[in-house]
Amino acid sequence: MKRLVSPPGSSCVFAFSGLFAILAWLSPVAVGATYGGGSGTAGDPYLIQTAEQFVEIGRTPADWGSSFRLVSDIDLSDYDQTTLQPIGRWVSQGNNANQPFHGSFDGGGKTIRGFRFKDMKAQYVGLFCYVTGDITDLHLVRPNVVADNMGVGALVGYLGSGGLSGCSVTGASVSGNEEVGALVGLVDGRLYACWSTGSVTGARYVGGLVGRIGSGTVVGSYSKAAVAGNDSVGGFVGGVSKELGLVDCCYAKGRVQGGIYVGGLVGQLVAGQVFRCYSVGRVTGSQALGGLVGYKRAQGQTLGSLWDTEASGQATSAGGTGKTTAEMKMGTPYLDMNWDFGSTWIMCEGLSYPILQWQIPAGDFTCPDGVNFTDFAWFAAQWRSRACGQANGHCSGVDLDQSGEVDWPDLALFSANWLAGVE
Repeated sequence: MKRLVSPPGSSCVFAFSGLFAILAWLSPVAVGATYGGGSGTAGDPYLIQTAEQFVEIGRTPADWGSSFRLVSDIDLSDYDQTTLQPIGRWVSQGNNANQPFHGSFDGGGKTIRGFRFKDMKAQYVGLFCYVTGDITDLHLVRPNVVADNMGVGALVGYLGSGGLSGCSVTGASVSGNEEVGALVGLVDGRLYACWSTGSVTGARYVGGLVGRIGSGTVVGSYSKAAVAGNDSVGGFVGGVSKELGLVDCCYAKGRVQGGIYVGGLVGQLVAGQVFRCYSVGRVTGSQALGGLVGYKRAQGQTLGSLWDTEASGQATSAGGTGKTTAEMKMGTPYLDMNWDFGSTWIMCEGLSYPILQWQIPAGDFTCPDGVNFTDFAWFAAQWRSRACGQANGHCSGVDLDQSGEVDWPDLALFSANWLAGVE
């Protein structure tokens, strides 16, 4: 079996040049808290080393325009809604008391465990309630969020004009009323290379990654979360509601159960565009069901997208092209739709569905199916090889630290990723 590769030139539209830029209008800190170091500037961010220091951010709105970096994994199990103030404040539309987090938070690839929160009254509930800044490379493990209003996400309730990149929630349990997603409730900003697992429940606009996309853009992301709701329920997003809304190069694999407007990827496509996406999760419900999209209105558009008719149990969809499981694991349907297997997607023909290239962990040398015994055999065949370099692909990729030879540091890196990516 081989990896599918196609020439570049059909890449997805990644309009995220501003996502990693530090906002030029960061306000100076009036009253600062005590953190683990740093001065809160872009070049010298506040360092967060402990749960106590992280909690202090929510208690200090004067710092919500500053830069932060998480330098240690932390556990918030000792905190709940009585002791933890989420970061960012939303009161109501147009209210002068609204105060977003408009700084930058670099998660540094670290994890936050044990986040649990319950608020049955507020709009936009999450670890960050309201964000217009940037959050990157931050990962929540087994968050538990319970709410009963609109805008619920484990990481962010409402992502306004800001952006998320490389963020995830795994093992999530998120419930709410309207605009409920494992990662974000409502997206009007930019989201790239994010993912979710776990379960999401709600009433309307319920999605595996995002509850609802307004004028936002979601690119190169996926969800494997199980989703249940009543109206506008999707494996990836409950609904896209504005013309500028875009779902680009994304996929969903979670089970979806709902009442009306239920889709494997999108529940209801009111407006906006779904471009080069797929879904394979089981879809069940009462009315307006679709393997990819449950219901599509006149301003909604799907291009170059597919769903698995067998896995979903749905022979029809309001948008997209249906294929059998065997067809979905071959390259032809995607190449026929000009998918980019040069820089965006990768797959092992006959074995797996496509995945995003950024998902491949170090040590997954052969087919993109996780780091397993096949990869170990590949590694062993290159053991003690020397003269590794660009000409030989750094010894077929096994020289992980690119030191010029396959040695003990490479084995340590390989071992650190053992079974990574294995479903």
